[in-house]
Amino acid sequence: MTTGDKDQLKAKVLCAALLDASGWKVDLRESTVKATKYRRGDGEIIIVIHQGRGWFDPTSDAKGDVFSLAEHLGAQDFGSALKTVSGLVGYQPTAPAWQRKSTRRPAAGVSSRWSGRPRPAPGSPTWTYLTKVRAVPEPVIAFANAAGRLREGPKGSVWAAHFDSCGQVVGWEERGPNWRGFATGGAKALFLLGTETARRVCVTEAAIDALSLAGIEGCRSDTMYASTAGGWAPATECALTALASRPRTELVAACDANDQGDAYAARLRDIAATAGASFVRLWPDAIDWNEQLVNSAATSD
Repeated sequence: MTTGDKDQLKAKVLCAALLDASGWKVDLRESTVKATKYRRGDGEIIIVIHQGRGWFDPTSDAKGDVFSLAEHLGAQDFGSALKTVSGLVGYQPTAPAWQRKSTRRPAAGVSSRWSGRPRPAPGSPTWTYLTKVRAVPEPVIAFANAAGRLREGPKGSVWAAHFDSCGQVVGWEERGPNWRGFATGGAKALFLLGTETARRVCVTEAAIDALSLAGIEGCRSDTMYASTAGGWAPATECALTALASRPRTELVAACDANDQGDAYAARLRDIAATAGASFVRLWPDAIDWNEQLVNSAATSD
């Protein structure tokens, strides 16, 4: 990733998004417009400055940008920090009281941009990327296509839709050979693949992983395969809570096999407990489900 790409990513993901997604809360009494104090647990404090682009820990010498904050919060190295920050593109943190404005829907161009793109077709660059690079089985792509969940993006990339509670496209995950992001002007909710009556809900951190797990399990008819796009937007939590609140629902944390995945799993466990759903933690045999699928495909060749 070039310096320009990193700067572009930092402009899209502020420190507030990372802290909010990690469960930190704003201390309104001790915050100002220029310096927002976040607290977590017993004595943990982070101050966000520079219009959300910088931070420091008043209890130590730690400070920096959103990438160093990700490492400060537990990312093992810069690569892990980059993945964490990339997953928060489009995340909408809860705004402090002095910043709150009336809620507005995503840009009107989101739905038209989505509808203007074709579905992946056999032999297309997107189809080739999914089947050859990502090892996603063709029946899974066909299933997702039939459900209207996928579109062909630029340069062989795939778009995976996030829908709101009314069934409207509000954004999409973007993944390609040289690109990873989220729809400009879009909002994160949930990528969902499966029948509405399914009571087993497998929650992953990326649509590619949801598709991969569907392939590994053979698209189980009792399962909905979901992706949060690595973030935790208010709409995401509302959607997960609604799913978990249905009778006889099993919420499956199919998150990555790392510390971040464990943190997401803990939040899903809390949602399940509050909603009265059963809970299961499901680990991939690699860092994530797509890596497991790719490894399996390489072994069988």
